[in-house]
Amino acid sequence: MNPFTLLQQGLGALLAFFYSIIPNYGIAIILLTLVVSLLLFPLTLKQTRSMRAMQEIQPEVKRLQKELKGDREELNKELMALYQERGVNPAAGCLPLLAQMPIWFALFRVLRVDVDADGNLDPGNVIPPDSDLAGALLAGDTSFLGMNLSLSPSEAVAIDWVNAIPYLILILVVVATGFYQQYQTTRRRDGQAEQTQQAQSMQTAMKIMPLVFGFISWGFPAGLVLYFATSNIFRIGQQALIVRLDESHEGGGSGGEKDDGRGGKGPDEDPPKDSKGPSPNASKKRNRRRRK
Repeated sequence: MNPFTLLQQGLGALLAFFYSIIPNYGIAIILLTLVVSLLLFPLTLKQTRSMRAMQEIQPEVKRLQKELKGDREELNKELMALYQERGVNPAAGCLPLLAQMPIWFALFRVLRVDVDADGNLDPGNVIPPDSDLAGALLAGDTSFLGMNLSLSPSEAVAIDWVNAIPYLILILVVVATGFYQQYQTTRRRDGQAEQTQQAQSMQTAMKIMPLVFGFISWGFPAGLVLYFATSNIFRIGQQALIVRLDESHEGGGSGGEKDDGRGGKGPDEDPPKDSKGPSPNASKKRNRRRRK
C-alpha cells in the first residue's frame, strides 16, 4: 500500500472519529484541521521566524548589493553566508504550503462523496464504512452554516445564487486571511530600511497565493474550502503568538535606558565625572566677583 493511500485512510478515520464525538460534519472538519495545523507547527515556526529574519537583514543585504554590484558571484557567496549566519531560509515561506499539498489532495478524496447504484458508498471511499460518518454521508447530512459541504461553490452558484452566498463568503474568508498571514510576516518595523528588490519579489509572489487559493476554492468541495479557512485563521493565531514571544524575548534581553522611577534617567545615564561642563561653585564665584 502506497503512502498516499495510507494518508487518505488516516485522514478518513480521524474525520470519522471526530464525527463520532460531535456529530456535525463541519465541526469534524474543523477539528481535523486543528490537528493537522498542530502537527505542522514546527514548519509554521520556522517559516515565521525565517520571514521575520529576512525582513531584519534587509539593510545588510542592500549594503552588500551596493558594495559588490559588479561581482555577482561574490555577492551570491556573501548573501549565502549572511543567510546562514542569521538563520534565514529564503524558501521557508513555502514550507508549510509544500508540506500540506499531499494533505489537500488526500482530503479532496476523503471529502468527495460517491454513492453507487445500490445506495452504498463507493468502495474506493476512504471513510470507514461502518462509521457514523459513513451513515451521515449516505443520508446527505453534510450541512454546515447553510452550506452543503459536499458541493463546490461553483455548483452552489449554478443551483441558486442566493443560497450560494455562504459559499462566496467562505472564499472571501480564505483570501482575506491569506493576505493577513502575509502581512504578519512581511511588514516592516518602525525605522526599518526599504526592502531590497529580491525581498519585494518574494513578497509579491507570496501575495499571489491567497488569490490562487480563492480561485481553486471555486471548484473544490466546500468542506475543503472550510479546511483552508480554518487553517489560515489558526495559523494567524500561531504566528501572532510566535511574533509576540520573540519580541518579548528580544525586549527582555536588550539593554537600554533605565528609569529611576521619578521620570529621570537611571545611574547608567549619569554624566562622567571628568566632564568639563560648568559647576555650580564656579557660577557662585562669578556672581560674587560681579557684586564687588
